[in-house]
Amino acid sequence: MNNTLDASPEAAHVLLVEDDDGMRVLVTRILRESGFRVTGCRGGAEMWSFLPSLAVDLVLLDVMLPGASGFDLLRALRARGTVPVIMLSARNEEADRVLGLELGADDYVAKPFGRPELLARIRAVLRRTFIAPMPATARAEVMTFAGWRLDLRSRVLTDPEGAAVDLSGAEHDLLLVFIEHPGRVLGREQILEMSRGRLSSPSDRSVDTLVSRLRRKLEPPAGVAPVIKTVRGSGYMLAAKVERA
Repeated sequence: MNNTLDASPEAAHVLLVEDDDGMRVLVTRILRESGFRVTGCRGGAEMWSFLPSLAVDLVLLDVMLPGASGFDLLRALRARGTVPVIMLSARNEEADRVLGLELGADDYVAKPFGRPELLARIRAVLRRTFIAPMPATARAEVMTFAGWRLDLRSRVLTDPEGAAVDLSGAEHDLLLVFIEHPGRVLGREQILEMSRGRLSSPSDRSVDTLVSRLRRKLEPPAGVAPVIKTVRGSGYMLAAKVERA
């Protein structure tokens, strides 16, 4: 990810992967008129040819693509790094939204979408994934829980053994919600409100999906109680003491 953005998220460089020429031209125009830099491509082959040489801050990835699908490309992107990804699809099926989140997408926008919604979702993802340059004299702010460490400035999570664990933007936001409310049972609606609308509506399984993804990454050794507990019928809770380093 490019970490040399200006203060405004509109300085970001967006890679748009969309095979429909009309849609690609339309979205490109919308983004450029709003100040974004945009590179468009028609599918996976072009996307991979661009990525090594471009400082990409966000990928807009269509689901229905010739050859490798958007979901296939998302899997490959997540295997290589944590660049923010927003899925675009004419299919607004809950199963597709959940699959996108399971695979590591930061958001999922159904077509047809309005200009304000698309721009708002892009800005929201960029606000939550942009890492501001840290002054040399600044002291890193670190939260610790159950042996884990989350650096709030660099957004780096390390496990009890000291190994870094990759988090998507949505996973980081969710972990931050739990860290800010340790020992408190949080329902879906509360999580959605506290994560400031990153997730989709509380009627679908997006929160459960994201919690499951995060829990897998925080999975403790055998015989050790999980860090994030499910409270049946109520929601989820961070069952660990949180300290600020």
